[in-house]
Amino acid sequence: MKLLRRLAHALPFIAIVVAGLATADAPAIRHYPAVGSIEIAFTPDDRIDRLIVAAIDTARHEVLVQAYSFTDHSIARALVRARKRGAEVRVVADREQARSLPQNVLPELVAGRVEVWLDGNFQAAHNKVIIIDADAPHATTITGSYNFTIAAQRGNAENVIVLRDNAPIARGYRDNWIRRKANAAAWSEDALR
Repeated sequence: MKLLRRLAHALPFIAIVVAGLATADAPAIRHYPAVGSIEIAFTPDDRIDRLIVAAIDTARHEVLVQAYSFTDHSIARALVRARKRGAEVRVVADREQARSLPQNVLPELVAGRVEVWLDGNFQAAHNKVIIIDADAPHATTITGSYNFTIAAQRGNAENVIVLRDNAPIARGYRDNWIRRKANAAAWSEDALR
C-alpha cells in the first residue's frame, strides 16, 4: 500500500519527464529580433518572379530552396547561374508535384548540377522558401504563398515577403530545410516512383 501511495505521488512528475522526453527532439517556436529590411510583393500586379531572380543573383555562398510546384524557368536559370558562380545550390521539392507536373524544371536544375531532393513524407511538402547566404550579414529569406511557377506569376493572387539582412531568420529557415532534406530522397528516376 505504501508503495502505491508513493507511486501515486510520483506519477505527475513521471508524466512531466516523459512528456519532456517525447518533445525533446521537436523544434520549439522561435522568436527573432526585427532587424534588416522587409519587402512584400503581390501577384498578379507585382513581378515576384523578377524579385526572386534578382535576390538569387546576389547569392555568394549558398542558396537553399524548398518548393512545392516549380515550373518557372527564369528562377531555375538563376539557380544554375548561382551554382556556376560557385554558390552551393540545393533544392528540396515535393515528390508528388515532381511526378505529376511534366513541365517542372527539376530536370533542368539537375542538368545544371544543382542538387535536388524529393520530399514525399507528407501529404504535401508545401513550403515555398528560398534562403540565401544564411551565415552572412546580408542573409536573405524569401517565403510566402508564391509557388515558383508561371501560373503563380500570371494567373494567381499570391504573396511573398523578403527578409533581408537578418541572418538569424535565415539560419532558422535553414535549420528547417536541413530537417526536411534529412528525410528526402536524392533526385533519381527511382525517387520519382
